[in-house]
Amino acid sequence: MKLTIALIVTGTILGTAPVALADARPAVIFDLGGKYDKSFNEASYVGAERFREETGISYREFELQSDAQREQSLRRFAQQGQNPIVVTGFSWGQAVKAVAPEYPDTKFVLVDSVVDLPNVRSVTFKEHEGSYLTGLLAAMASKSNKIGFVGGMDIPMIRAFACGYRQGAKSADSDITVFENMAGTTGAAWRDPVKGGELAKSQIGRGADVIYHAAGGTGIGVLQAAADAGVLGIGVDKNQNGLHPGKVLTSMLKRVDVAVYQAMMDVHNGTFSSGIQSLGLAENGVDVAIDENNEALISDELAGALDAAKKSIISGAISVHDYRTDDTCPF
Repeated sequence: MKLTIALIVTGTILGTAPVALADARPAVIFDLGGKYDKSFNEASYVGAERFREETGISYREFELQSDAQREQSLRRFAQQGQNPIVVTGFSWGQAVKAVAPEYPDTKFVLVDSVVDLPNVRSVTFKEHEGSYLTGLLAAMASKSNKIGFVGGMDIPMIRAFACGYRQGAKSADSDITVFENMAGTTGAAWRDPVKGGELAKSQIGRGADVIYHAAGGTGIGVLQAAADAGVLGIGVDKNQNGLHPGKVLTSMLKRVDVAVYQAMMDVHNGTFSSGIQSLGLAENGVDVAIDENNEALISDELAGALDAAKKSIISGAISVHDYRTDDTCPF
């Protein structure tokens, strides 16, 4: 197993106060797809880097190469005294459930899955709320009245993305057609940009002129195919607007970076708590990105509709369906 260490200049060297208030020795394990996937894993990296920059505390990291390494990497870091150990991705649930009880003094942070143990913080997101906003914008921006969605691995969480997208689109245009494809049923579905491009091209061939992906590294191919065809893509997790400036309508932000940073800071400050955190629009856990790369695409009409929808979701006036609590999508 190859472990890399983020090297830093500590506060002690600089002559400031000791760097740690508590026993923070963080570690991050990136899921399949790699640290620089321009998506979910990279958001974890951004959060860890923010912690390092603000505190001067190093963290250790490991990039998963196979599912067989999940428990092995968790145990290795726990044995070496890393705390907290942060993992991102729904596939980590069983590994954390198996390993966390063996190290009761170690804090584990699990993003996108839930394990109910006294030393585990489970962080989930209301992706359906952010996806509602992307669907609303997609429908309003579409000229063909046909839009698309490409998911990664076919799991309930990605179905929740798709259903929220449909609901938002239908709220803007009840007659809009929404094409939907999943890239696969195994972990490989997150890291196949060629497959993503093929699925996007198929939807474009049927008339889709806006395509949203929730597919990790596979989605990079979706955005490339959309840009090449002169239609609009929609990014996910990180702000992907800059990958193809002027050709990405928006990106659904899933603030994994904030979850990772906050967990590390909580251990550092001695305020860590276990349990479930569910982050949506009201908690600034999800949003859509508007910046210099896409602002010309967001008309006053779109901006007004977006603002109204956000307020209505936060107030409860709009209830966005969560596929994970009811595995149907009525839209």
